[in-house]
Amino acid sequence: MPRVVKTPESLPFTGDPRADKYLVDDPLALLIGMVLDQQVPLEKAFAGPWVLRQRLGTKLDAAKIAAMPSDELTALFVERPALHRFPGSMAARVQDLCRLLVDDYGGNAAAIWTTAATGDELFRRVKALPGFGEHKARIFVALLGKRLGVRPKGWEKAAGPFGKAGSLASVADIDSPGALLAVRAHKRAMKSAGPTAERVARKGA
Repeated sequence: MPRVVKTPESLPFTGDPRADKYLVDDPLALLIGMVLDQQVPLEKAFAGPWVLRQRLGTKLDAAKIAAMPSDELTALFVERPALHRFPGSMAARVQDLCRLLVDDYGGNAAAIWTTAATGDELFRRVKALPGFGEHKARIFVALLGKRLGVRPKGWEKAAGPFGKAGSLASVADIDSPGALLAVRAHKRAMKSAGPTAERVARKGA
């Protein structure tokens, strides 16, 4: 079983204390934020779950979202300000995520990591989720380990370069507003160095 240590009260990702706290309070919110973290600013992606909760009028519930008519969920994503640059496709992806959670984990998002015995198992579970490729799955494993204290045996190896302490390579390294700026600066530097350097950094070479 993974070792879980005391978690922080919030994750300083959005600039909104309510949204930041919700990422810790609700595991489904954290997963949805990670799904949305693509082609939009990090702050907007991780604020999305809190905004979706307000529009639903109730806490996020995987079973309810999974069972919603797709057009109703899409309407919540499209409502201005839209939850994402591509609200329609992201609504579908979030609904697919919730359906998988219902089918495989009884609707309990946290079960993905609280019942994973090893880092490799955790990585495989996360990678199987809609919207999580290998790169994002390793970042999420690192986020769980570094920020939320979910550390099954071998989690650092499963997280790849993102598991290294002080790497500044991803959202997993953000523990303060200053760290967010440092991570963003690191990513800009990697892009400026060219695609080869960025690929090497991802592989941890």
